[in-house]
Amino acid sequence: MMSDAGAAALTLLVDLGGTNVRFGVADPVLEAPLLPDSVRRYRVAEHESLVATARHYLEDTGLKVKRAVVAAAGRIDDGETVKVTNNPWAISARQTASELGLEAVHLVNDFAAQSMAVALLQRADLVQVGAPPLPTIGADEEQTFAVVGPGTGLGVGGLLVRQGHCSVLQTEGGHAGFAAHTHEDIAILDYLNQRFGRVSNERLICGQGLVNLYDALCNIAGTTAEPLLPEDITARAKDASDPLCVRTVETFAGIFGSVAGDLVLTLGAWDGVYLTGGLIPILLPWLERGHFRERFEAKGRFRDIMQKVPTQAIMNPEPGLLGAAALAVVESGRPLLRQP
Repeated sequence: MMSDAGAAALTLLVDLGGTNVRFGVADPVLEAPLLPDSVRRYRVAEHESLVATARHYLEDTGLKVKRAVVAAAGRIDDGETVKVTNNPWAISARQTASELGLEAVHLVNDFAAQSMAVALLQRADLVQVGAPPLPTIGADEEQTFAVVGPGTGLGVGGLLVRQGHCSVLQTEGGHAGFAAHTHEDIAILDYLNQRFGRVSNERLICGQGLVNLYDALCNIAGTTAEPLLPEDITARAKDASDPLCVRTVETFAGIFGSVAGDLVLTLGAWDGVYLTGGLIPILLPWLERGHFRERFEAKGRFRDIMQKVPTQAIMNPEPGLLGAAALAVVESGRPLLRQP
């Protein structure tokens, strides 16, 4: 049975995306702070608000919490409010705390949380993509990592390790403009530009991005695109039943490699890139087949150094909650990284 002191230390964790909201609870005093049996997932469209869903979760689990860390897919304004991208909910930290009877609610960008998750990942949570070896977090006094992932949208974050302490860069880098590199890229950009106007990386590297790429490649090939969903495209690619679907996921992997490589140059993330998001487990076979690393490394005069930058896929099913748990540990005052 949990003591009152233990109950007082528990932190509600929320990973709020465009389609789903995930809840969990962290005990910051534990080496593995995310309580595995606490994880639940709900569909955003089936619930009125974050507060209503949180109440439902707490009733379901019977857990008692005093604080919350909310990782939301959107820009945090003054640490107090967020309008979630691809999601109708608007969140206020102060109002959420008041309505749930909590001492405090910490709002962070979802990829700030995903970036912090890196500090708690185990080797079993990672799959190496390419030849460079996986890094050890905290092995050097200064390390910089990029975290990027396609799901409902395209998230981008950064993790800075300085003298044993972790901090994150909260960005909306997924909305940076798409940079075409090949003749096919230029044709894709031209098609999507006519359709959408400005073309961001997220227009191509996310679930709907698969559909946009498929439509563009069909247009380039002079064929009529079928009304496919992202899961239709990946299923047809997996069983090789549709050459254009195969080409779509191959192209996706290549462009994703270019985007990830550009992040290394932009953030100075020479220590490595972590690939996360709901599409990663599905698309991992194509990421491993060469197109991703080929374009990741194709950075002109920086090719030699890019060949040494490791990329790894996060296979842990709850990186957002894990990152929120890492933030709960930091807020508790306990060191997040083990001291050498």
